[in-house]
Amino acid sequence: MQIDELYQLFLQYPSVQTDTRKLQKGDIFFALKGPNFNGNLFAKQALGSGAAYVIADEAPGFEDTRIMLTDDVLATLQQLAGYHRRRFSIPFIAITGSNGKTTTKELVHAVLSSTYKTYTTRGNLNNHIGIPLTILSIKPDAEMAIIEMGANHLKEIEGYCKYTEPTHGIITNCGKAHLEGFGSIEGVRKAKGELYDYLKLHGGTAFVMRDYDYLNTMSKGIPHIFTYGTSGAAVTGNIYKTHPFLEVALTNGKENSIIRSRLVGDYNLPNILAAVATGRYFNISDDTIKAAIEAYHPSNSRSQLIEKGSNTIILDAYNANPSSMKAAIENFAATPGSNKILVLGAMMELGKESAKEHEVLIELLNHYLWKEVILVGGDFARITHPFRFFNTVGEAKEWLQQHPAANSVYLVKGSRSMQMEIIVDIL
Repeated sequence: MQIDELYQLFLQYPSVQTDTRKLQKGDIFFALKGPNFNGNLFAKQALGSGAAYVIADEAPGFEDTRIMLTDDVLATLQQLAGYHRRRFSIPFIAITGSNGKTTTKELVHAVLSSTYKTYTTRGNLNNHIGIPLTILSIKPDAEMAIIEMGANHLKEIEGYCKYTEPTHGIITNCGKAHLEGFGSIEGVRKAKGELYDYLKLHGGTAFVMRDYDYLNTMSKGIPHIFTYGTSGAAVTGNIYKTHPFLEVALTNGKENSIIRSRLVGDYNLPNILAAVATGRYFNISDDTIKAAIEAYHPSNSRSQLIEKGSNTIILDAYNANPSSMKAAIENFAATPGSNKILVLGAMMELGKESAKEHEVLIELLNHYLWKEVILVGGDFARITHPFRFFNTVGEAKEWLQQHPAANSVYLVKGSRSMQMEIIVDIL
């Protein structure tokens, strides 16, 4: 079956699923394979659950006209997404970066959806499976599309661009993340810069943070650039207030415009400015932009402020790398309060730099006075430090239950695999 023929089936059954547990009647089931699963083995179950068709790359061992065989299910899924993408002539905005890309995506979506019918990446579906699923979820009424792109090795974003075909792009920043796959900060910039490379070749537009010299250099050659930053940009703004939530004063455009966000941390300033820049570029009024950002409440373990009894918890545990850890700790140090407790999970995917980067984090922690520092797992076990350490988040949770604190401020942060958010329910 050719992609154009498969697309005709997709138009009749425009819902795609890769997990039989979530399958709805009339879905097309793509039987993906991975290191620990083989969707081909669930072809019969998918049909029994109401799948309209099954796309498989292994013969199921039984006859059924609803099973379509292909050489590679994942490649077919991506090709179908590309075919669907080319049916639209709307802006496709790709967002990537080491830190802040999901928050930026959520803020940009909040702003654009105030005025346009906007489709975006759900949750954190920003990989080789999530991106094509996001594209295939876009309906004919779409006026804007926002696609988040995560990556942990070179050529990954380049591959995503081939079927996403972004018209606009944002690189939030290039920090020390996924060094195991990228090798160095230069590797990070090269990998994230694959989005800029695509925009250069295809006459696209980039929203560029003017404060970051490396982004200014990387974006040279892109035909259309719209800048944001603290000064010297098309959209400028500065921190007006940081506690309990970040407030941003826009310093060009509408006079005396202060955006009172529900985000914790001054490191969210560029994310808010990116959303303002995108809104202004697409002719949304400052009043509407302000209202949209102020109405956004994080609920995804990113920059969340949680009040529990006499305690305040800053939950920023969706991910962690040296850049985001440093920003979170420095922001926490500047947060009002004397009883400050840090519960930090280890940072993953740092390769040979891992132990060194954890040592740098210990040095930073030693610069400040804390009520308590609790470190969990990973390379925290391999280095010398004066803080309390537990091998697992479960052990840390048990200790915290036995040593409850009142009138305290907590920072809970760690890499996704550490699942640090499970600490919160007992604080």
